[in-house]
Amino acid sequence: MHLATRRAALAGFGAFAATAAMPARAQTSNVVSSRDIEYGKHDGVSLTGDLWQPAAPGKYPVVIGIHGGGWQRGSRTTWQYWGPWLARRGYVFFAASYRLMPPGKKMFPESVHDVRAAIQFIRSRGEALGVDPDRVALMGDSAGAHLVALVGLAGDHPTFRGAAYMDDSYAGVSAKVKAVISNYGIFDMVQQWNHDVLSRPRDNIVEKYLGAAPMDNRKLYFDASPMSYVTKDNSSVAFLLSHGTEDDIVDRAQSDAFLLALKQNLNPAFHFVNPGAAHGWNSEPIDEPGSYTNAFAPRVLRFLAERL
Repeated sequence: MHLATRRAALAGFGAFAATAAMPARAQTSNVVSSRDIEYGKHDGVSLTGDLWQPAAPGKYPVVIGIHGGGWQRGSRTTWQYWGPWLARRGYVFFAASYRLMPPGKKMFPESVHDVRAAIQFIRSRGEALGVDPDRVALMGDSAGAHLVALVGLAGDHPTFRGAAYMDDSYAGVSAKVKAVISNYGIFDMVQQWNHDVLSRPRDNIVEKYLGAAPMDNRKLYFDASPMSYVTKDNSSVAFLLSHGTEDDIVDRAQSDAFLLALKQNLNPAFHFVNPGAAHGWNSEPIDEPGSYTNAFAPRVLRFLAERL
């Protein structure tokens, strides 16, 4: 598709909902960027994202980025470096916002439905973006890493598919993906709850996110754990896990146990250990020598080239 045609099609995204604003578009360094694209509306909340595309016409694989922040804060600006960096290397990148936890209100499974909607939206409108709908990957950090791992394995699981938001125009579109990049993620919610009881007893983010302690509803913790969906019917999804050696927010044991389960299930699964990195390094400038993202980025490119 020619660039002018793609731009015209993209402009139509502003009319996705009657109240959606026209997304701002810009082109720099062979990358076309578009801001504040509304990809859905759930319970009256507008769901928006930022898009980076290679300027040259083509049919590109796409990476959808989901930010961290304990399910209660953070923003898609986390991806301000990854988006253009990957677009310059032949990938479409969509940084999606999702509903965050307001005080005193749980947000599971609502945030899961938002991430599923981002996949369905991008896949259903792939032609306008030059996206190959069969080559979709997810990338997330911290709470976002939990969400991309969960949706990457359970996006079409009966627990989530058909459970809500069936009036979305793309509700029938598959949320399956080929690959997941999960940076310092949470994969076993009970294990993270135990960690938080000791390390942050006044702010147990897992209990707030799920709305109950494991003693109240252990099945809820099972349903929300990516580990629960590492089964043979999901063995084709490739994973790249990363963790820093100095992370005191999410124990590296989470990644180690999840990696083992993936390998036992015969998923293509790989682990990158970032020496000296604490929690939250995913938002550092990629082209800055010595940054933790600079060390990680070549591994991301190789993983995407091989698995997407």
